[in-house]
This record gives sequence, structure tokens and C-alpha cells, in this order.
Amino acid sequence: MKRPSRILSFRNEVTMEITSSMVKELREKTGAGIMDCKKALQETQGDFEKAVEYLRKKGIAAAAKRAGRATKEGLIVSYIHPGDRLGVLVEVNCETDFVARTDVFRDFAKEIAMQVAATNPLAVDRETLSEESIEKEKEIYREQALSQGKPEKIVDRITEGKLAKYFQEVCLLEQPYIKDTDKSVKDLVTEITAQLGENIAIKKFVRFRLGE
Repeated sequence: MKRPSRILSFRNEVTMEITSSMVKELREKTGAGIMDCKKALQETQGDFEKAVEYLRKKGIAAAAKRAGRATKEGLIVSYIHPGDRLGVLVEVNCETDFVARTDVFRDFAKEIAMQVAATNPLAVDRETLSEESIEKEKEIYREQALSQGKPEKIVDRITEGKLAKYFQEVCLLEQPYIKDTDKSVKDLVTEITAQLGENIAIKKFVRFRLGE
């Protein structure tokens, strides 16, 4: 009589493996970020419908749907690093002046300015990177793979993988958030959008370093 109970106990401790295809499907359904989708599936043991409900309760799915709304209000904030040799200006947009004047929005904009100061991104996202710079990186990665004797059939795959890492380094929205590297800056934007109930967008930034 005791053996079945031990087996049942063991089965209850087994956690379901969350695959990238499951995360991709949930992301396509809800528009939520990768880390949010993965967490939702982990919390619901891979149950897709429960994961969707989880994201809706958190407000994340609703936040993703606001992404298409116009953002004509917002703030331009500055950050000067101690020592006065490094500074950043960043424009962050929202839908209404009311939200722009809240402490939550202002603090978020300052966090983004500090992120730019710390990580020195080249662009807000990959769409605003120049095609010339992307093609240049592709060529470098391709030549590296070929020089290492990699088979031609996998060179493109290696190139795309390295390019994805490049985007995570130079695109602000794809960078790991400096205060929580388990999430990206884009995930942070989604969280703030859910919290404030408006579409939030990082428009542009300028980073200054003394002597450059």
C-alpha cells in the first residue's frame, strides 16, 4: 500500500520541460515577451490555456496588444554619471500627458538612461540599425566560420547565431536589463506598459562621453 504513494509523490515532483517551440507559440498568441511566456508556462506546468490566463491576469498580454497605439506624449530625461564625464539624453514616449507626469514613468525613463550609459547601445532596436552595419557583421562572422574550416552548409547557421548575439549587445531593447539580467529591456518596457495601462516606447537616445 505504501509503494503507490511514494510513486505518486515522485511524480508530483517532476517538472515539465518547457521547449522553445512552446514559448514561441505562446508568444505568438499573446504578444508577450520571451521571458514572460517561459515563466507563465513554468508556473502552469506547460498548460497553454492556463499560461494565457496567467499572462492576462498579470496584465502582460493586454500590454502587448497596446503596442500599436500612438505615443505622442512623454519625457526627455538626462543622466550624468558621477564624475561628469559621461551623460545621456533619452526620449521615452507614452499616450497621455497624465502618465508622462507620474513618478513610475519618470523613474522608468531614468532607468533607461542609466542603461544606455552603462551599456552603450548603437540603436534602440535592430530595425533602426543600418543595413550596412548588419551586412558588415554578417560578412565578418561568415569569414570567421569559413577560416575555421566549418562546413559550408552550417556557416549560415553559425552566422545567424552570432548575429543574434550581436543584436543583444548593440540593440537597447534586446540587451539584458542591468538590474535584472534575467529579463531584457523589452521585457521591462512590457511590464511598465502593463502597470501604467498605456503603450510605452523608447524613441531615441544620445550618449555623450567627454573627449569623444
